[in-house]
Amino acid sequence: MDTIADMINSINNAQAVCKEQIVVFPYSNFKFNILQLLKDEGYIVDVQKKGRLATRRIVVDLKYDENQVPLISKIKLVSKQGQRIYSKASEIKSVKSGYGISIISTSKGLMTNNEAKKQKLGGEVICQLW
Repeated sequence: MDTIADMINSINNAQAVCKEQIVVFPYSNFKFNILQLLKDEGYIVDVQKKGRLATRRIVVDLKYDENQVPLISKIKLVSKQGQRIYSKASEIKSVKSGYGISIISTSKGLMTNNEAKKQKLGGEVICQLW
């Protein structure tokens, strides 16, 4: 089972019904780093680790504008378990003509497509959001 796809589906579903907060379980550092990057880019309010060891989980506070419209219109998983998608630094494309971002796993950690282009790094394209 793909836990990254589950997390992305949870975010999409929660924002469709305007939930303020979701809990992502089971915990992994990779999922936490993806959510931390979304927080740094301003797409979610907060992300926190809760619990200890086997019961550890991630609590995500979702972000909406003043009209209760979610800031994330859609998150789309690009790399899947059966087919990983890699991109060279020169082949990294913009998302929705620059209105969205893609998250790329590079040799220097997770970063957005714009950051990867600046640092001339390629890697696995995890997801796109707009």
